[in-house]
Amino acid sequence: MCLRFLCYQKISLLYMTEVTSYGVNIGSDLRSRQVGNILHAMEEVYLYRQITEHIRREIQSGVLKPGDRLPSVKQMAARWDCTVGTAQRAYQELVRQGLVTSRPGQGTRVVGNWPASSAGGEPLRRLALVNRAETFLLETLTAGYTMEEVESAVRQALERWQVAKSQPLPVHSGELRFAGSHDPVISWLAGHFHEIAPGFSLTCEFSGSLGGLLALAEGKVDVAGCHLLDEQSGDYNLPFVRRFFPSQRVALVTLAHRRLGLILPPGNPAGVSGLADLRERRLWLANRQPGSGTRVWSDQALRRLGIAPDDIAGYQEAWMTHSAVARQVAEGQADVGVGLEAAARSYGLDFIPLTHERYDLVLSEDGMQLLPARRLIDWLGSPEGRQAIEAHGGHDTRDTGRVEWCG
Repeated sequence: MCLRFLCYQKISLLYMTEVTSYGVNIGSDLRSRQVGNILHAMEEVYLYRQITEHIRREIQSGVLKPGDRLPSVKQMAARWDCTVGTAQRAYQELVRQGLVTSRPGQGTRVVGNWPASSAGGEPLRRLALVNRAETFLLETLTAGYTMEEVESAVRQALERWQVAKSQPLPVHSGELRFAGSHDPVISWLAGHFHEIAPGFSLTCEFSGSLGGLLALAEGKVDVAGCHLLDEQSGDYNLPFVRRFFPSQRVALVTLAHRRLGLILPPGNPAGVSGLADLRERRLWLANRQPGSGTRVWSDQALRRLGIAPDDIAGYQEAWMTHSAVARQVAEGQADVGVGLEAAARSYGLDFIPLTHERYDLVLSEDGMQLLPARRLIDWLGSPEGRQAIEAHGGHDTRDTGRVEWCG
């Protein structure tokens, strides 16, 4: 349902733009039928690409393993609400890429080992890149941009990267190592850290809140990012920090309070109002990975509602960032996602807030003495820092930069 709504909206915009540019009068019944037929054909092409990309991602992420059998083309067509021919075309493309095999009487199965190259000698990695490029082109063209505008924009972006790459790093360069839960602000900080702490860079690994605390405890990073709700006390982060660092003095620096909730297609076509609707309306969910603060919260929320995770389609699928969740909804791969308002806004999606949470940066006592860490904390407490964070949307900076010691 969500996929067909999204496809029809995008394809209609593209075709109506093309039709009116050629001066075609689409008011007559004949023209209306012709437009409908062409829109249907274009929609089927879009669906075939989406099916192919979805299965390819599941194979690459390990959701589909070597030897797994794919649904029949009839079952796949019913799942995606498309024709059997569209599903068959998607399977044929996957066979061409060397990702699946199809034999009469045995169905379609994931290959045992990915080929080093596909038909024509093109590596699988390059095929994936071409697929992403085609998806980008489809999105930009349906948004009304011309091929010339797209080509010019890509060329400008490449030139910017080439200039940035050619600039030498400062002599006294260093890095502040981060691991933990994803937040768009952290991604933004990584790209602007040289402005906050000249001569330093911020390296990031989005491994989830628990993964970040573990990496900090093992001395692998300088900063961990977490937003973990303790179900018994109702407090964020501090109870978990005490468990990970029982005999150490550790600082919690507040990044922001964030709005967490449901990410939905524009207009909320399924009429979702809360988590309970996911089970009742059989909606497909884009979820975060186990160990992330968002997953911890959603697990607890479902327990309070008396809903088993297995009752929600897609609940066990894991996405590593809020942006990845939002992208699944934007591309029609999921009906709803659990994530940040900032991620929903970045993709032009609807958002229903469900809770407010505190996101903290956790540093050891030694880590607090690092020069780039001190510069970062000073920036968080400045008006410029708070303004930059609030610009992402869904972030409350009333406590940003506040330091709380534990131990």
